[in-house]
Amino acid sequence: MRAYAGIARVLSRTVMAYRSNFLVGSLGLLMQVFLLRVVWTSVFPSDGRTTTGGHAVTLGAQIAYSTLATVQFSLFSPWQVSMVPQRVRDGTVAVDLARPVGFNGQMFFGQVGFTLGNAPFALLALPFAILVGGAQPPSSAGTAGLYALSLLGGYLISLLLGSLMGMVAFWTLEIQGILMVYRMLSQFLAGALVPLWFMPGWLRGISQWLPFQGTTYTPIAVYLGQLGGALRAIGVQAVWVLVLWLLLRLVWSRALRRVTVQGG
Repeated sequence: MRAYAGIARVLSRTVMAYRSNFLVGSLGLLMQVFLLRVVWTSVFPSDGRTTTGGHAVTLGAQIAYSTLATVQFSLFSPWQVSMVPQRVRDGTVAVDLARPVGFNGQMFFGQVGFTLGNAPFALLALPFAILVGGAQPPSSAGTAGLYALSLLGGYLISLLLGSLMGMVAFWTLEIQGILMVYRMLSQFLAGALVPLWFMPGWLRGISQWLPFQGTTYTPIAVYLGQLGGALRAIGVQAVWVLVLWLLLRLVWSRALRRVTVQGG
């Protein structure tokens, strides 16, 4: 674990080397929160309440959801969802494979370090986002605890999904186009753009059978008290973590046979 912690530390410092880039990104995050507030305020009924699919939603809950979803998704699902494609492209995967620690562990904790490096900027933006978006603290300590558990589950699912996408590079070498499609679909199906409660019944049903909703919708719905059976939802997240981990091991066993070392 000491080696993995060292990898995470190095990656977090790499992120901090480009502070101005992430500060600008934080400003963009705040702008997105503000524009979402404007949009939802304009489309909601004048009494600030609506019902969809038997689910009552207030304007305040919707704005709080959008605020938290924007900040959370930007932290959990950066443009670089995995380190693998770059390592495969420039040939440094050979160095990774020669190290005395597992390749998947290196990539996994590298992404953790990337998140830790981004976290200060997200935390810096969060108070302003809450001020602009109007999010409220959790209703109770119990809700806060359940949210923390669900947030951890959502983060692990995001990491494992990103790792699986990164493995595609062993077959295609270049996956930027695939990653753009993946990011668009995952953001939508996770409920990061529109909550699942506003989706048509058939689409909501599909989303609930996929792991993406566990990354964004589930934690925030738990936070807002909009999800019945919070413990059950957290259990579903845990099942997805196990399934995705097993799937990653299977894909890696196939990808290892496809290693092509490029570069000098």
